[in-house]
Amino acid sequence: MSMKDVKKIVKKHYDNVAATSSSCCSYSCSSKSNAEVISKSIGYSDEDLKFTDANLGLGCGNPVAMGQINEGNTVLDLGSGAGFDCFLASKKVGKNGRVFGVDFSREMIKKAQENAKRYGYRNVEFKFGDIEKLPVKDQSIDVVISNCVINLAPDKKKVFSEIARVLKPDGRAYVSDIVLLGELTEEQKKGC
Repeated sequence: MSMKDVKKIVKKHYDNVAATSSSCCSYSCSSKSNAEVISKSIGYSDEDLKFTDANLGLGCGNPVAMGQINEGNTVLDLGSGAGFDCFLASKKVGKNGRVFGVDFSREMIKKAQENAKRYGYRNVEFKFGDIEKLPVKDQSIDVVISNCVINLAPDKKKVFSEIARVLKPDGRAYVSDIVLLGELTEEQKKGC
């Protein structure tokens, strides 16, 4: 399967997730209550989970909690989905900071923009783009976060090269992701 085919499959899946407001995590499809249980198990607090429309239960960790994000920082979220981690980062950067989310699903961007409006976040912006070719200026970002997205990119080397390009010289990156250490069963490969 070509890299282009992989991207098409991933994009189609996430467009569908955004359109149906459901999620697929691990081997079975999740409801909002399952998304909350999953999110609590990977490091999100009850306070974090108040953004119910933005939490699709698709993450595998909490990069905002593990990251050193300071007031006034500019943060970039790779594969921002419906905006969940962006909204959490927004609270940390304060009114003088900015948060950008990049996603290659136009449906997710639309959902994230609707959520930003619903929750009143004015310092968060969502951009359509590929994490292998970020629509972001060189050395313009203080902190890059990513939650279970880099594993979906066919060319991980390009992703990390892009992270290095957009980070300021003293910038930081916090990645929560999954590494496959063994073979998947046929049932696992099929997923939802």
